[in-house]
Amino acid sequence: MLSIGLTYDLRSEYLALGFREDQVAEFDSDATVDALEATLRDLGYRPVRIGHARSLCRRLVEGERWDLVFNIAEGIHGRGREAQVPALLELYDIPYTFSDTLVCAATLDKAVTKRLVRDAGLNTAAFAVIRSADEIKRVALRYPLFAKPIAEGTGKGIDRNSRIDSSAALQTVCEALLQRHHQPVLVEEYLPGREFTVGILGTGEKARVLGTMEVNFRPHAQTLIYSYEMKEKCEDFITYTRLAEGPLKSAVTELALQSYRVLECRDAGRIDIRMDNADRPAFIEVNPLAGLHPQHSDLPILATQEGWSYRELIKAIVESALLRLEPVHV
Repeated sequence: MLSIGLTYDLRSEYLALGFREDQVAEFDSDATVDALEATLRDLGYRPVRIGHARSLCRRLVEGERWDLVFNIAEGIHGRGREAQVPALLELYDIPYTFSDTLVCAATLDKAVTKRLVRDAGLNTAAFAVIRSADEIKRVALRYPLFAKPIAEGTGKGIDRNSRIDSSAALQTVCEALLQRHHQPVLVEEYLPGREFTVGILGTGEKARVLGTMEVNFRPHAQTLIYSYEMKEKCEDFITYTRLAEGPLKSAVTELALQSYRVLECRDAGRIDIRMDNADRPAFIEVNPLAGLHPQHSDLPILATQEGWSYRELIKAIVESALLRLEPVHV
């Protein structure tokens, strides 16, 4: 029976230490870890809870090992935080699920990600990086613009002010983001069209689209921006609609799959796409460690829309990772 370690960051644990709700927005709920553990056991594996990166360090030093680690740890400090657990596991030659150290570090930085996508000839909005207040006046992009922290997820730092229509607003919003999040700000030309998220399974040439859904705001939503608040209360404000077959879906999924492969993501992930001024799909960002709450997270929602059970989704992720092990383990 293969042992599978579980690495994760629990919201409840960090909240108990005094962290703010928005600081732990990307972290996992107890329900997510409970579901993963139960599903892995049901699949015939022996799951072992490890926890966050420091817990992993301690247990590695004490000599503990696992056949595979199912990694959903986000990390807490620095723009390379999502790469911390993968780096430790690589140091000890322990295989793990999802993207490797380089990909996790590169894709957390939204500007680095967009450069890789753009340089591969794929469509993404023009952008600039603001590292200090002095640089704001030098932005030479077409309004309206959109601003967000360069290395956050789950809509952190995004609210109704993120869409910007003037230089004065740009100054105000960027200064506030720099001060609150202590990291550069990504400013890009606003994409005005429909928004989609695409779930992908597999690695390299074996990667395939799991499903595509549109993000729709309900009439009583307080803003039409897919913000931190909207994501946290998605059951109240958002409707996720399976995108019907046709030319639009083909264009969206093709961009998503190409982006996923260009960025060298592994096992599973999610690509966010929005239509631009010319009604073409444009890459927004990638999530190589997509949330896995059975009912609340986008990737399981996508799987459900395609007729997949949560068990089948986790099974596919693990089996993709196992392909990287020695043949005796496959």
